Amino acid sequence: DNNIFSATIMSHYGTECTTYYCNKGWNEVISHLSPYSWANWGIAIGLGFSVVGAAWGIWLTGSSLVGAAVKAPRIRSKNLVSVIFCEATAIYGVILAIILLNKIGPPKDGYFSSTWNWGQFYFAGYSVFFSGCSVGFTNIASGISVGIAGSACALGDAQDDSLFVKILIVEIFASALGIFGIIVGIIQSNNAQFPVQ
Repeated sequence: DNNIFSATIMSHYGTECTTYYCNKGWNEVISHLSPYSWANWGIAIGLGFSVVGAAWGIWLTGSSLVGAAVKAPRIRSKNLVSVIFCEATAIYGVILAIILLNKIGPPKDGYFSSTWNWGQFYFAGYSVFFSGCSVGFTNIASGISVGIAGSACALGDAQDDSLFVKILIVEIFASALGIFGIIVGIIQSNNAQFPVQ
């Protein structure tokens, strides 16, 4: 496969890429990306997907709440708890982003010394990246599930007010998914500390 790829490059450009900046496969692409970049992408994914999950959940539950409140105005105030549960998923992402940002630090003297711990450097970058991914993906799922449960809660409560507490318990369990995600994210990044010298 590499020979076919090299032949394609040679036929397209006339010569095979032989400079220092050529990547010879995905292994080099992944290992040559800076651990600082991996860490910052992980924080962005964790925070961004958490906010998207919260927004999606609020959209789902809010539209049902407003629609059902037209026929049953009594549900407006008590069903706002569904919106709060959705917003909690964004807060989980913010909490983890703050924790992970505190783990990133530049080299002590501004450059990599001869005793620089490269293994710890790469471990910290990958650990922070996958910690952010775990929290982001968990919170997008949690936000959507809380939004769907909140929508059902608003519609069910509009029909029969005895259903509110029963469906609220389902919402609490859906919101717990986000808590599990942030716990896993903290555990994943627990030993991730960027070296400073």
